[in-house]
Amino acid sequence: MISREQAWELLSSKGQEQHMLHHALETEAVMRGLARRLGQNEEVWGLAGLLHDLDFHETKDLPEEHGLRAATWLANALPEEALTAIRAHNGERNGVAPSTTFDHALRCAETVTGLVSAAALIRPTKLEGLGAKSLKKKMKDKAFAAAVNREIIRECETIGVGLDDFLNDAVASVATVADQVNLK
Repeated sequence: MISREQAWELLSSKGQEQHMLHHALETEAVMRGLARRLGQNEEVWGLAGLLHDLDFHETKDLPEEHGLRAATWLANALPEEALTAIRAHNGERNGVAPSTTFDHALRCAETVTGLVSAAALIRPTKLEGLGAKSLKKKMKDKAFAAAVNREIIRECETIGVGLDDFLNDAVASVATVADQVNLK
């Protein structure tokens, strides 16, 4: 299996824009938090979070291939369950429907980062004091972070994590990388 350092080097070498690198770090952090909560392999889940958009620079105009290319590139680097989750995180466009806890976890983890980041960026205290109550209010405002799919965030309940707990955990997880993603 690829090491965390090798995964970061690979991701960094693919010409990702800065905001995509931030998204990758945030998703990795949320996935590690979910793995701890659910008793899963934190390293495998974290690496899937870090690398899930590895192909984005090449597939942003080919959404039907997003996730599929990344899984192909990573075939010898990650376990099959991680590759399946990477494929399924974009299931609406590439036809790979999510079915496992891991699949749904990656989908809701990578999606919630957009909501958390957007909410933090408009607050003078950034992530400090941000919690489920505020985020749920933002979720009701369709104009706020309009590209964030609220239904995918709610997939947290599919994996046995209530929305309040998921949102609070997501904020706490993103806070662990706040200095690296300009949210401090």
